[in-house]
Amino acid sequence: MKFFRNHLLRFLLPLALAAGGTAVCAMLVPGETAAVKELLVSFPDADVQAHQARPFILAGLCFLPALAAFLYALGSTLDRYITRQFAGIFTVCLAALMMIWLLMDMADKIGDFRETQDVMTTIGKFYAARSPAILLLLLPYSLLLALLYALGKLSGSREIIAMIQAGRSVVRITLPLITAGLLFSLLGLGLNYHWAPAAESNVDKILAEASGKQAAEATQVLYRNAASRRLWMIGAFPQDYQIGEPLQDVEITTTREDKTLESRLCAKRAFWDRPSRRWTFEGAVTGNYPPKQAPVFETHAAPVTIDTWSETPWQLIKPGLSADLLDIPDLSSWLKAWSQNGQFADPSPYLTHWHYRWALPFACLVTVLLATPLGIHFSRRAPGGGIFLAVVLSALMMLISSITLALGESGTLRPAHAAWLPNIVFSLLGLYLFHRRISGQPIYLILRRLIPGND
Repeated sequence: MKFFRNHLLRFLLPLALAAGGTAVCAMLVPGETAAVKELLVSFPDADVQAHQARPFILAGLCFLPALAAFLYALGSTLDRYITRQFAGIFTVCLAALMMIWLLMDMADKIGDFRETQDVMTTIGKFYAARSPAILLLLLPYSLLLALLYALGKLSGSREIIAMIQAGRSVVRITLPLITAGLLFSLLGLGLNYHWAPAAESNVDKILAEASGKQAAEATQVLYRNAASRRLWMIGAFPQDYQIGEPLQDVEITTTREDKTLESRLCAKRAFWDRPSRRWTFEGAVTGNYPPKQAPVFETHAAPVTIDTWSETPWQLIKPGLSADLLDIPDLSSWLKAWSQNGQFADPSPYLTHWHYRWALPFACLVTVLLATPLGIHFSRRAPGGGIFLAVVLSALMMLISSITLALGESGTLRPAHAAWLPNIVFSLLGLYLFHRRISGQPIYLILRRLIPGND
């Protein structure tokens, strides 16, 4: 009876979190499903399967805390002790970093907030909407600080040595921390699939709505339809262009097969009707360019309608979408449209960011592999060398990741290599550091060998 009661209490938290996850899932998933259906109606050329996966990924995120609590309940007493030591410090580090980041970002945007009608409400909505992106940004840094502090504390009190003398290996001792890194990587992967990029892309929209202005989804967009020999130049796409808001300052140039100018249409506003697939241009001025003759210009008082053009607004906007603000389904849709409609823009930035969306969350796991062997120390010397090396390696990983991402966007490096190379290199380095720690070789000797004259 006592055994049953103890185990029931241990699994009480996972059951409670599972019930909470079910409630949250019931509140969020129907809305996400409806949003996906509305998007697929507005964007018929979108990647249907990638967008339809969003509700299932959101449901998985709702149950991720329950999974973590279940793994915690299955662990041994020592596993749970190490997890508690790490979790408490991680919570403090994440809260502190989030507060520092919020204060710095708020100081930078205070001028924009003052232009809004209700400053406090705008600030609350602004940072609540950005919370997935903020969490994704701060997770690796919080993990690094928490791991170094927790493992340094356990090493300084000789608890790590006691665990090893009790028959536990270094890998077995740090298994709860590696599991935590994997769970945080799954959390980041779920957030980076849609919600973190969507949060960053909605920043301007929130500020514009609070200021009573109209935000633009994209500006100064150039789209070339090679098959029909039409070149579109759009001044601005409003945020709600997909539900009927007009495109602003449109200019369409048509050429002949010999690349001579055939016609040009300039309009202040352009509407597209989905059922009839008809374009309507207001404030239009047309120009016709007969071969070897003077051009003929005409200003139209009434709207000009054209129902023979195949372009749609969601096709036209694709070259103007910023790759770093698109989520995985939108990037998949962009690449799908590019493969079908030809080279209307350089695909390198979009393909690179598609791979980067998958690779970025695993920086949490790589951080654990780097920080864990460096945070453990057995000698009486101060652990400053290991902490310094861990911070330097983590910063170097972020720097190299930014460099390879830029090289991938420019087409210098293959997109998959640009996204995954830093993770692979530093994962191997972390495994090497683990090997040295397991075999009892002092890691600080690596630093000494890098200094001339200390071989």
